[in-house]
Amino acid sequence: MSKNIVIIGGGIIGLNSAYYLQKEGHQVTIVDQSNIDSGASYVNAGYLSPSHIIPLSAPGVMKKGIKWMFNSASPLYIKPRLDLDFLQWTLAFNKSCNAKHVEKSIPVIKEIAVLSQELYEDIHRVEGFKSHYEKKGLLMLCQTDHALEEEVELAHLAQKEGLDVVELNLEELKTIEPNVKLNVKGATYFKCDSHSTPNEFMDSMKMYLKGVGVQFYLNETVEDLEIENGKIKAIKTNKQTLKSDEFVLAAGSWSNLLSKKLGLKLLLQAGKGYRINTSQETSITIPSILVEKKVAVTPMNGFTRFAGTMEIAGINHDIRKERVEAIANAATQFYPEITLTSEEKSLAACGLRPVSADGLPYIGKSSKCDNLTIATGHAMMGWSMGSATGKLVSEIISNKKLSMNLDMFQPDRKF
Repeated sequence: MSKNIVIIGGGIIGLNSAYYLQKEGHQVTIVDQSNIDSGASYVNAGYLSPSHIIPLSAPGVMKKGIKWMFNSASPLYIKPRLDLDFLQWTLAFNKSCNAKHVEKSIPVIKEIAVLSQELYEDIHRVEGFKSHYEKKGLLMLCQTDHALEEEVELAHLAQKEGLDVVELNLEELKTIEPNVKLNVKGATYFKCDSHSTPNEFMDSMKMYLKGVGVQFYLNETVEDLEIENGKIKAIKTNKQTLKSDEFVLAAGSWSNLLSKKLGLKLLLQAGKGYRINTSQETSITIPSILVEKKVAVTPMNGFTRFAGTMEIAGINHDIRKERVEAIANAATQFYPEITLTSEEKSLAACGLRPVSADGLPYIGKSSKCDNLTIATGHAMMGWSMGSATGKLVSEIISNKKLSMNLDMFQPDRKF
C-alpha cells in the first residue's frame, strides 16, 4: 500500500531511504535544514569498507580519549564540558568499550557493510549513475612494528569473517603502488573495499530522486512535532506544516534534538571530521589509512582527499587549524614527497558525524512512536552503511522481510 512519507534529513542516509521507498511506490518528501551540498555526506573519505568491522567503542578508546583530551590536535579529541547529554553519552560509551561488545558487533557491522557495498554497485548498474566508483581495496599503512602487529591481528579477525585481506611488506607495497614513495614498515591490504567520490554520488542521487517525483524542501528547519495517540501527525518547520503517514528521522547529529520531543533519548554526539583536498599529482592509486595518525587517503575523481580526526565537541562547524595541520603533517610523514599547500589547508572543510554511545547505528522503530523510523548514529560508517540502511528503512515501512536482523541496532536498546 502506497504511503506518504516525510524524511527528515537529506544526507546519504536520507537520500538512500528515499531511493528505496520510492521504488516501493511510496510518495516521498525530504526536508533538510541545509541546501544539501555540504556536511559529512560530502567531506567523508568515500569508503565502502567491509574492512571496518570494529566499532568506535572498543577497548582502550576511552583511555586514549582521556589521554588526548588536552591535545586538540590528537586523532580523537573529546572536549570536556558540563552538559548532561554529553556526560550520559560518555558514561555509556565508556561502558561499551569492552571486548564482549566488540565480539558481538563484528558480524553485524560486516553484514551491513557488505550488503551496502552490493547495493551501491546495484544502484550504479540499474540507474546508470556515472559517479566515480572503484574497487581497489584499502591499505592500512603502518610506520611502527606495534601498529603493524595490531593491524595483522585485526586482519586475522577479518579473515575469520570471510573478508579478503593480506599482509604486505615494503617490497610488496612497492609492486602495487610503484610510483609513490612511502615512509612505512608494512601494511595490511583489504582487497574487499571500494571507494568513491562522494559529491558525485550525492548529486547523481539527488537528480534521480527529483526526476522520479521526490519532493525536496531545503533550508527548512524542523522545529516541532504534532503528536497524537503515539503517532506523529505532522512536523512543523520554520516555513510550513507537513502531514504524512510515516516519518523517517535521518537528521544525523541533530537527530536526538527531535527524538527528545517524543520522550526518546538517543545517546548521540556529533563527531566532527575534517578533509583537505589536493589537485596535485600524488600518484596514489589505492586508498589508504595512515594507521598511527588515523588519517584516510582517497584518490578521488580529479583530486586526492586526506580526511580524518574525530572531534567530540558539540554541534559546531568551527575549523580548528591545529587539526587541519595534523592531517597535513600526517600526509607528509607517510608520503615524504607530498606537501599540502597553505591554500589547500585554508580550504579545509568539516562535517558532523552522528556517534552513538556504542558505535552502532540506530535503525528501526521506537516504542515511543508507531510511525517513526529512525536511521542515524552511524559514526564514521555512514557512507559505508548508507545504501543498506536505506534499504532496511524501506523494508520496515513497507512491512517486508528484512535483509538482516536489526536487534543490535534498535533505537530503544539499553546501555
